[in-house]
Parts: sequence; structure tokens; C-alpha cells
Amino acid sequence: MAPNPSRWPLILALCGGYFLVLLDVTVVNVALPQIGAELHAGSNGLAWAVDAYSVPLAALLLASGAIGDLIGHRRVVLLGLISFGGASVLCAVAPTIGVLVAARAVQGIGAALMLPGTLALLIDSSPDEASRNRLVGAWAAIGGAALPAGPVIGGLLVQAAGWRAVFWLSVPVIALALVPVIRLPRSTPRQQSPRNVDWTGAALLVAALICFVTAIIQAPAAPLSAVLLAAVAVCALAALLVIERRVPRPLLPVPREARRPLGLASLVAGLMNLCALGGLFLLTQAFQVVHQLDPLAAGLLTLPAMLPLPLLGAPAGRLSTRIGVWRTAALGLLVAAAGMAGIAASLTNTGTGYIVLALFLTLWGTGLGVLTPAIVAAALKATPHAPGLASGASNTARQTGGALGIAIFATVAGSATAPGFSSHSTALFIGSAALFVLAGLLCLGVARSQQPRFS
Repeated sequence: MAPNPSRWPLILALCGGYFLVLLDVTVVNVALPQIGAELHAGSNGLAWAVDAYSVPLAALLLASGAIGDLIGHRRVVLLGLISFGGASVLCAVAPTIGVLVAARAVQGIGAALMLPGTLALLIDSSPDEASRNRLVGAWAAIGGAALPAGPVIGGLLVQAAGWRAVFWLSVPVIALALVPVIRLPRSTPRQQSPRNVDWTGAALLVAALICFVTAIIQAPAAPLSAVLLAAVAVCALAALLVIERRVPRPLLPVPREARRPLGLASLVAGLMNLCALGGLFLLTQAFQVVHQLDPLAAGLLTLPAMLPLPLLGAPAGRLSTRIGVWRTAALGLLVAAAGMAGIAASLTNTGTGYIVLALFLTLWGTGLGVLTPAIVAAALKATPHAPGLASGASNTARQTGGALGIAIFATVAGSATAPGFSSHSTALFIGSAALFVLAGLLCLGVARSQQPRFS
């Protein structure tokens, strides 16, 4: 049975909101050189222009899902849409880098409120299981398309109308999405007591991530402050682990037998985004500042790395069924590692040309395209009776990895105008390739321990 035609405005609104949430993870990257020049922002400011969005998105995902269960996902999605839209306006008119960073943080909070609720409301709008599966597949495909679309859309907007147009883009989309969500009848809360939300755990997770990212970004300029912030982050993380074992409804109620496989899947998912988003952060600046490409050309040049992600979902799923999720994940990690090593070589030897660089970017993206569905499937396999738990753990790990990756890569590489930027970027890509190889070997070890022989 197809969804009721009257539901299509709601379906488009929910999928559009999800698209914007993921689009804003990457769309700003191409605008960074213009933002830095106009707002006089250094590498730290540019890192915060991206991470101020990623940090609250990562830290609040789990809590926002629980809040939606408590007061109804319609209310939470509406609050997220309004916050996201209002913050987008503030970003577009920001006179200083400080105002932009603050507005991006509000955008990230709105995105965290929107993301779990869009899927929950989409499922509630489905009349049967077959329709639900189709809508969830469309929702996931639209989200996958946001990653390759980000640099290209960003490049078009920046080149045509300047960096502020990147943020104005969200305003009409949010305005259109609000109408069908407002028309929804009030949803019935799925929980009855505020005590069912682990507010302390959510606060500790936010504090730990903010302190970690700030410590990384501030390390070169203020090492003592960075050490103190890192210590606070470690304490907050330790307290989180203790509290999560004692509260009746933790943020992630992971069964004991699932902790190791789900933890490993989440670790690999976090590493994937750490290197992918960190690398993309550097490449978009290198193409424009070092290689003097215009914003559109820079966005198009990143397309070979991003396009395989939505295209390889189904083939990677079939491969996982045939050889197992961990072997497929290992294959993706090793292919991506080869691509990153090639990118590092191309950045060092500028005589290789853009065609060779595009081939290595394609290899990198192909590895990521194989790895992404495999590692999500590995998380789902760890908790087969709790897909929401697996999804929450995987998404939180990925967003956390992305936030840390941008901070680490920005801090190590420094300003794109500095003489050592290219050599530092090369070292970061080589280090990422080495980490992917180690992770691939670890996945192969897990595969051997679970299935000694091919079935």
C-alpha cells in the first residue's frame, strides 16, 4: 500500500529536514576561505564554525530521542525546525566570527532535536510495514545524498552569491517544512515521567564533548588551559560511565553481551567520520587557498569522494550478506586507506594533476561507501532486538568522531595560508590511512573469531 497522498507534504517536510541536518555538516566547508577572509577568522575560528554545529548535534542526539518519547516527537521536531531556521538567519547576517559560531551552536541544537523525530514521525505516518520500509529507505537515501550534495551546493552558492547564501538556503526550506508538521495532530507521549530521561547523563555527555573539542582547538595557543579542559572532559566521561551503569533508564541501555560488538562498531563508525570530515575540512581549503580553485570547482573536485556513499549502499549490503559484515567493513577500511595514501601523495607531488587526485578521491569514497552500511549492519547485528539502540549508538559515534576530527585536523594542519599547511595535511592523511589499516585488521580479527570459514 502506498502512503496516502495527503501525507506526501509531511513526508517531504520530514525528509527535507533530515536532508538539511546532514547537509549543514558539509555545506559550510567550501565557504570557509570566504568566511575567514571577511570575518577575519583564523584556523581556530573556522574550526569552530564547523564544530559549533557538530558538537551539540553529536551530544544531544540520544537525549532528544528520549525527550521526544516524553513530550511527543511533533513538539520536539517543531522546536528543532524553529531553532534551526532562526539560527540560520543569524548565521546569514553574522557580523563577526563569534556571532557565527554562537548561531551555529543553536543550529546544531535544532538539528539534534529534528533528527530522531523526523524518523519517528515518518514511521508513525506509515499505514503498514511495507510502506514503512519504503519510507525509511527513502529517508536514508535522502540523507546519504546530502553528503555529496553539500560541497557542490556550497560551491554554487558561494561562487554565485557569497558565503552568506549557504545559510539563507535553509530558511525557505524550513518555512515550507513547518506547515505540514504544524498541521499534525498532537502526538501522544510514549513515556509518562521526566525521570525516564537521563538528564544527568545527557549533561555530562555535552560537557565531555565540548571540553574535549575546546582542548584540542586551544592546545597550540593555550596548552595549560587545554590540559585542564581535557582533565575536565575525562572526569565528565568517567562520571558518565558510572552513572549510566546505575540509572534505571540510561542514554544507551546496552545489554552486557552486546557491549563489545556494539562498542567496536561504534568505534569504527567514529573513526570513519573523524578522518572523513577532518579530511574534507582540509581539502576544501587546500583546493581554494593552495591550488587557487574557485568555490564551485573545489566543491566539484570533492564529488568523487562523496558520491560513492549513497550509490554503494545496496551493493555493500549484498556483499555483507555474502561475506559477513566485519569482512565487508575491513574491505572498505583498506580500500579507503589506499585512497587516503594516494591523496597524501598527490598533495605532496602537485605534478600528478587533478585527474590522478580525482581517482584517489574516488578510491577513498568507494571505501567509505562500502564501509558505512557494513558498520551500521554490524551495530544492528549486535543488538538485533533493539534497532533504535544500535542506530543511536552509531549516529552518536559518527557525529562525535566528525566533531573531534575537524578539531584535530584543523589544529594540526593550521591555517591554509601558512607555509606548513600542505605538509601537515599530507601527514594527517598518511596517519588516517594507517589508522584505517589497523581498524581493518581488527575487523578481520573479529570476523575470524566469529566465522572461521566462509559459509
